[in-house]
Amino acid sequence: MNTSPAAPITVPSPAPPHERAPATVYEMRTLGTDAERDEAVALVQDRQRWLTMRGLPIPARADIPALFRDSQAQPAGLFEDGLLLACMIPQRTPDLGWGQGPCLFLSCVHTLPDRSDDTIRLITLWASDFAARHDLPLVHAEALARHPLDVDPIAPFLRRLTDMGWDVRGSGTGQHEERTARLELIAEQRSGLGALISCRVDEPQPAAVSRRIA
Repeated sequence: MNTSPAAPITVPSPAPPHERAPATVYEMRTLGTDAERDEAVALVQDRQRWLTMRGLPIPARADIPALFRDSQAQPAGLFEDGLLLACMIPQRTPDLGWGQGPCLFLSCVHTLPDRSDDTIRLITLWASDFAARHDLPLVHAEALARHPLDVDPIAPFLRRLTDMGWDVRGSGTGQHEERTARLELIAEQRSGLGALISCRVDEPQPAAVSRRIA
Protein backbone atom coordinates (compact mmCIF):
# COMPACT_ATOMS: atom_id res chain seq x y z
CA MET A 1 0.00 0.00 0.00
CA ASN A 2 1.51 3.33 -0.94
CA THR A 3 1.55 6.52 1.08
CA SER A 4 -0.67 10.36 1.42
CA PRO A 5 -7.04 12.92 10.56
CA ALA A 6 -9.36 10.55 8.74
CA ALA A 7 -13.06 10.98 9.29
CA PRO A 8 -15.10 7.82 9.84
CA ILE A 9 -17.01 6.49 6.87
CA THR A 10 -20.60 5.45 7.17
CA VAL A 11 -22.17 3.03 4.75
CA PRO A 12 -25.44 4.35 3.37
CA SER A 13 -28.60 2.38 4.01
CA PRO A 14 -30.33 1.19 0.85
CA ALA A 15 -32.75 3.82 -0.38
CA PRO A 16 -36.35 2.98 -1.25
CA PRO A 17 -36.61 1.77 -4.87
CA HIS A 18 -38.26 4.99 -6.08
CA GLU A 19 -35.40 7.08 -4.62
CA ARG A 20 -32.43 5.08 -5.88
CA ALA A 21 -30.03 6.61 -8.36
CA PRO A 22 -29.63 4.78 -11.66
CA ALA A 23 -26.01 3.82 -10.92
CA THR A 24 -23.43 3.95 -8.14
CA VAL A 25 -20.67 6.53 -8.35
CA TYR A 26 -17.81 4.13 -7.57
CA GLU A 27 -17.01 0.78 -9.11
CA MET A 28 -14.38 -1.80 -8.21
CA ARG A 29 -13.73 -4.21 -11.07
CA THR A 30 -11.16 -6.59 -12.47
CA LEU A 31 -9.07 -4.91 -15.18
CA GLY A 32 -10.05 -7.12 -18.08
CA THR A 33 -8.62 -5.30 -21.10
CA ASP A 34 -5.17 -4.22 -22.23
CA ALA A 35 -6.35 -0.60 -22.21
CA GLU A 36 -7.45 -0.81 -18.56
CA ARG A 37 -4.20 -2.48 -17.53
CA ASP A 38 -2.21 0.17 -19.43
CA GLU A 39 -4.16 2.81 -17.51
CA ALA A 40 -3.18 1.09 -14.27
CA VAL A 41 0.48 1.04 -15.33
CA ALA A 42 0.33 4.79 -15.98
CA LEU A 43 -1.23 5.37 -12.54
CA VAL A 44 1.49 3.29 -10.85
CA GLN A 45 4.22 5.22 -12.64
CA ASP A 46 2.64 8.58 -11.74
CA ARG A 47 2.32 7.50 -8.12
CA GLN A 48 5.92 6.31 -7.94
CA ARG A 49 7.13 9.65 -9.29
CA TRP A 50 4.96 11.44 -6.72
CA LEU A 51 6.43 9.36 -3.88
CA THR A 52 10.00 9.83 -5.09
CA MET A 53 9.62 13.62 -5.20
CA ARG A 54 8.56 13.54 -1.53
CA GLY A 55 11.35 11.28 -0.36
CA LEU A 56 9.02 8.32 0.26
CA PRO A 57 10.11 4.78 -0.64
CA ILE A 58 9.12 2.88 -3.77
CA PRO A 59 9.86 -0.79 -4.53
CA ALA A 60 13.44 -1.37 -5.63
CA ARG A 61 13.33 -5.12 -6.15
CA ALA A 62 10.18 -5.58 -8.19
CA ASP A 63 8.89 -4.20 -11.49
CA ILE A 64 5.44 -3.23 -10.25
CA PRO A 65 4.19 -1.82 -13.59
CA ALA A 66 4.99 -5.17 -15.22
CA LEU A 67 2.77 -6.94 -12.68
CA PHE A 68 -0.19 -4.85 -13.80
CA ARG A 69 0.45 -5.68 -17.45
CA ASP A 70 0.02 -9.38 -16.68
CA SER A 71 -3.61 -10.40 -17.24
CA GLN A 72 -3.08 -13.61 -15.25
CA ALA A 73 -2.43 -11.50 -12.14
CA GLN A 74 -6.06 -10.31 -12.37
CA PRO A 75 -5.43 -6.75 -11.17
CA ALA A 76 -8.44 -4.72 -10.03
CA GLY A 77 -9.19 -1.03 -10.15
CA LEU A 78 -11.41 1.45 -8.32
CA PHE A 79 -13.20 3.82 -10.71
CA GLU A 80 -15.19 7.00 -10.19
CA ASP A 81 -17.35 7.78 -13.21
CA GLY A 82 -14.77 6.11 -15.44
CA LEU A 83 -11.71 7.70 -13.76
CA LEU A 84 -9.24 5.18 -12.32
CA LEU A 85 -8.61 6.16 -8.69
CA ALA A 86 -6.59 3.12 -7.58
CA CYS A 87 -5.31 -0.24 -8.68
CA MET A 88 -4.20 -3.35 -6.82
CA ILE A 89 -3.87 -7.13 -7.12
CA PRO A 90 -6.31 -8.95 -4.77
CA GLN A 91 -5.05 -12.39 -3.76
CA ARG A 92 -6.23 -15.21 -1.54
CA THR A 93 -3.42 -16.18 0.83
CA PRO A 94 -3.59 -19.21 3.15
CA ASP A 95 -1.15 -17.77 5.71
CA LEU A 96 1.32 -14.88 5.51
CA GLY A 97 3.34 -16.20 8.41
CA TRP A 98 2.56 -13.20 10.60
CA GLY A 99 -1.24 -13.15 10.40
CA GLN A 100 -3.75 -15.64 11.70
CA GLY A 101 -4.75 -17.99 8.91
CA PRO A 102 -6.23 -17.23 5.48
CA CYS A 103 -6.81 -13.70 4.30
CA LEU A 104 -7.49 -11.41 1.38
CA PHE A 105 -4.08 -9.92 0.56
CA LEU A 106 -4.09 -6.59 -1.29
CA SER A 107 -0.85 -6.59 -3.24
CA CYS A 108 0.68 -3.53 -4.91
CA VAL A 109 -1.98 -0.99 -3.91
CA HIS A 110 -1.45 2.32 -5.73
CA THR A 111 -3.71 5.37 -5.62
CA LEU A 112 -4.08 8.44 -7.79
CA PRO A 113 -1.73 11.14 -6.45
CA ASP A 114 -3.33 13.78 -4.21
CA ARG A 115 -6.48 11.69 -3.66
CA SER A 116 -5.01 9.02 -1.43
CA ASP A 117 -6.98 9.44 1.82
CA ASP A 118 -10.49 9.39 0.34
CA THR A 119 -9.53 6.56 -2.00
CA ILE A 120 -8.02 4.43 0.77
CA ARG A 121 -11.22 4.90 2.80
CA LEU A 122 -13.23 3.47 -0.10
CA ILE A 123 -10.78 0.60 -0.57
CA THR A 124 -10.99 -0.15 3.15
CA LEU A 125 -14.77 -0.47 3.01
CA TRP A 126 -14.73 -2.54 -0.15
CA ALA A 127 -11.92 -4.88 0.96
CA SER A 128 -13.51 -5.61 4.33
CA ASP A 129 -16.82 -6.49 2.66
CA PHE A 130 -15.24 -8.40 -0.25
CA ALA A 131 -13.17 -10.56 2.10
CA ALA A 132 -16.20 -11.38 4.26
CA ARG A 133 -18.21 -12.39 1.19
CA HIS A 134 -15.46 -14.83 0.23
CA ASP A 135 -15.29 -16.32 3.74
CA LEU A 136 -11.92 -14.72 4.50
CA PRO A 137 -11.77 -13.31 8.04
CA LEU A 138 -9.02 -10.76 7.49
CA VAL A 139 -7.56 -8.36 4.94
CA HIS A 140 -3.80 -7.84 4.85
CA ALA A 141 -1.64 -5.33 3.01
CA GLU A 142 1.88 -3.94 3.18
CA ALA A 143 3.47 -0.50 3.04
CA LEU A 144 7.17 0.01 2.39
CA ALA A 145 8.96 1.13 5.56
CA ARG A 146 12.74 1.43 5.67
CA HIS A 147 13.08 2.88 9.18
CA PRO A 148 11.45 2.25 12.59
CA LEU A 149 7.74 2.80 12.08
CA ASP A 150 7.43 5.62 14.63
CA VAL A 151 10.06 7.71 12.81
CA ASP A 152 9.62 6.45 9.25
CA PRO A 153 8.43 9.04 6.69
CA ILE A 154 5.22 7.00 6.33
CA ALA A 155 4.35 7.28 10.05
CA PRO A 156 1.60 9.90 9.43
CA PHE A 157 0.10 7.66 6.74
CA LEU A 158 0.06 4.70 9.14
CA ARG A 159 -1.72 6.81 11.75
CA ARG A 160 -4.41 7.69 9.22
CA LEU A 161 -4.80 4.01 8.36
CA THR A 162 -5.39 3.14 12.02
CA ASP A 163 -8.08 5.83 12.12
CA MET A 164 -9.75 4.01 9.22
CA GLY A 165 -9.76 0.69 11.06
CA TRP A 166 -6.47 -0.90 10.02
CA ASP A 167 -4.16 -2.42 12.61
CA VAL A 168 -0.39 -2.03 12.16
CA ARG A 169 1.07 -5.43 13.00
CA GLY A 170 4.73 -4.42 13.18
CA SER A 171 7.21 -4.70 10.33
CA GLY A 172 9.18 -7.36 8.48
CA THR A 173 10.15 -8.69 5.09
CA GLY A 174 7.32 -8.27 2.62
CA GLN A 175 6.11 -9.81 -0.61
CA HIS A 176 8.96 -8.39 -2.67
CA GLU A 177 11.64 -9.04 -0.05
CA GLU A 178 11.78 -5.46 1.18
CA ARG A 179 11.01 -4.18 4.66
CA THR A 180 7.35 -3.29 5.08
CA ALA A 181 4.79 -2.28 7.66
CA ARG A 182 2.26 -5.10 8.06
CA LEU A 183 -1.36 -4.03 7.92
CA GLU A 184 -4.45 -5.95 9.02
CA LEU A 185 -8.16 -5.23 8.69
CA ILE A 186 -11.06 -7.31 10.04
CA ALA A 187 -13.48 -8.51 7.36
CA GLU A 188 -17.05 -7.32 7.77
CA GLN A 189 -19.96 -7.80 5.40
CA ARG A 190 -21.71 -4.49 4.74
CA SER A 191 -25.19 -4.92 3.32
CA GLY A 192 -25.57 -1.30 2.17
CA LEU A 193 -22.20 -0.92 0.49
CA GLY A 194 -23.49 -1.68 -2.99
CA ALA A 195 -25.26 1.66 -2.97
CA LEU A 196 -21.84 3.34 -2.80
CA ILE A 197 -19.44 0.94 -4.54
CA SER A 198 -20.49 -1.63 -7.10
CA CYS A 199 -18.21 -4.67 -7.31
CA ARG A 200 -17.27 -6.72 -10.37
CA VAL A 201 -14.04 -8.23 -9.08
CA ASP A 202 -13.24 -11.83 -9.96
CA GLU A 203 -12.72 -14.51 -7.33
CA PRO A 204 -9.35 -13.75 -5.68
CA GLN A 205 -6.66 -16.15 -6.87
CA PRO A 206 -4.04 -17.80 -4.64
CA ALA A 207 -0.89 -15.69 -4.30
CA ALA A 208 1.64 -16.95 -6.82
CA VAL A 209 4.65 -15.12 -5.43
CA SER A 210 6.64 -17.06 -2.85
CA ARG A 211 7.00 -15.17 0.41
CA ARG A 212 10.06 -15.04 2.67
CA ILE A 213 8.89 -13.95 6.08
CA ALA A 214 11.28 -12.36 8.58
